[in-house]
Amino acid sequence: MSQRPKAIPTVQIDNAKVLVTEWRFPPGAETGWHRHGMEYVVVPVTGGELLLETPEGERRAPLVLGQSYTRQIGTEHNVINPCDHEVAFIEIELKDGQPHDH
Repeated sequence: MSQRPKAIPTVQIDNAKVLVTEWRFPPGAETGWHRHGMEYVVVPVTGGELLLETPEGERRAPLVLGQSYTRQIGTEHNVINPCDHEVAFIEIELKDGQPHDH
């Protein structure tokens, strides 16, 4: 398997409540396998698509500019940019561990 370039994280806010990270993915870049220890919200800042390698297999997820989505604690995956252009999103991790319904 060829080595993919790494996605580029930039922490924007890290306080008692949230960890906000901008993730930029050059074409073909990946995060590497990881498991989320916090509930989180993703806010796309580009359109495109993500390829998700998960324990259940591969799936694709659209990135729609301005259309946020949330995932639960324990989500485990490798996130890859299969597009021929850069994709990016803001990830907001919720540190208190309480479910949010807003």
